[in-house]
Amino acid sequence: MLNNLADFFSSGSNLVFFFFAILAIGGAIFMLSFTRVIHMVLALALTFLSLAGLYVLLEAEFVAFVQVLIYAGAISILMIFGIMMTKHQGEEEEPRRPLHSILTAVGALALFGILFYAIQQATFPTAGGFEPGEDNTLEIGKLLFNVHVIPFELMSVLLTVAFIGAIVIAKREEE
Repeated sequence: MLNNLADFFSSGSNLVFFFFAILAIGGAIFMLSFTRVIHMVLALALTFLSLAGLYVLLEAEFVAFVQVLIYAGAISILMIFGIMMTKHQGEEEEPRRPLHSILTAVGALALFGILFYAIQQATFPTAGGFEPGEDNTLEIGKLLFNVHVIPFELMSVLLTVAFIGAIVIAKREEE
């Protein structure tokens, strides 16, 4: 059982995968456990960036770039602006429940133990014959602007109409 673990950590790409996976899981846990909204957004941005690192390991550079540009950049900044523009009342503290925290920790450790055991006992098939494309971004661009150009344009019109509708609704509520 530990031989599989030693083999796993002997590869550099597996170590980088483990690092990004721990960051993604840690960011998600921090996002759920923080009480201040701005700290939650920063933890969510950490999760988004670590997912982009995982996409780079999978040789999906375009998806990683979009992850950083849209999610880690635009969505996180949009959430921060939303927090800054809204009025927040004094945050009330939840009562401490030590038994609840202990049971949650025991349940999480049991889940990770079961998953660790199941992964160690599993035999995974090797990927045979799969070669990634020479330039993934070029292939996505060809598909997007040749084969799927009509759905792409319809989506842009739909997003523009939704944006204008959101502005109209916001102006009505303001008055």
